[in-house]
Amino acid sequence: MSSFLGVPVDAAYHLVSGLTGILTPALGGLAAVAAIVVFTMAVRLLLMPLSLRALRGQAAQARLAPQLVALRQRYGKQPERLQREMAALYKREGTSMFAGFAPLLLQWPFLSVMYLLFRSPTVGGTANTLLTHDLFGVPLGLHWLSGAGPLDLASAHGAVFVGLFALLAGLCWLSARLGRLITAQATGAKPGLLVRALPYVTVVIAAFAPLAAGIYLLTTLAWSLAERMLYSRPKGWTALMPRSGCAAAGPAASRAPASGRAAADRSGRGGPP
Repeated sequence: MSSFLGVPVDAAYHLVSGLTGILTPALGGLAAVAAIVVFTMAVRLLLMPLSLRALRGQAAQARLAPQLVALRQRYGKQPERLQREMAALYKREGTSMFAGFAPLLLQWPFLSVMYLLFRSPTVGGTANTLLTHDLFGVPLGLHWLSGAGPLDLASAHGAVFVGLFALLAGLCWLSARLGRLITAQATGAKPGLLVRALPYVTVVIAAFAPLAAGIYLLTTLAWSLAERMLYSRPKGWTALMPRSGCAAAGPAASRAPASGRAAADRSGRGGPP
């Protein structure tokens, strides 16, 4: 473990361990899992101002993307002029090219501390006792590939990890769908294959991490999705709703009777239909 992150990881370990002890009388064997979830949510709540600032910066970048492309096409052979024009554009819009990136960098040490805590077998030179707890009989320190029959859904090991991966994949799909729709509405462009596949890297990471780290990834991913939906409301909520033919025909159908009544009224008055 990096000595730079060793002290905060040790402090986080004691906090989560203390929270596990507090929750044990009420939750029993699920206390450690609940402590991981609660601690992750508490840290993400503290980081929420940075997250929302990053989302605002990303939205500004998406909104300005067509203008930036036009500037590159116009001044591509004049680098100094291009930089001046881009700087002027960012200044007019009250943002910068780093607006969506810098807040994410500031969050990185905090998120790294949590991830290291839930995947490190030792903390501060002693065994990480958090990883000795279990979820439905599967130790939190166990990896998916380290158990017998990882694809055997009849075993607790296989069922817990496959359930975790299914939840992660579902959240990744929702996050990718929301991102595609918001980007398309802002720029009219469709993201490439790499951008669409990038959210699913979380599932791959979870496959090689201990169960405790997988629970952390599930919690923080769900929080991130909720933040994006909250920031983009109501567009974020409606973007995830399936479009049905009935819903699309609803407004037209509701207007049809009114048109029919208006025509009948005009005919009754002797006017043109």
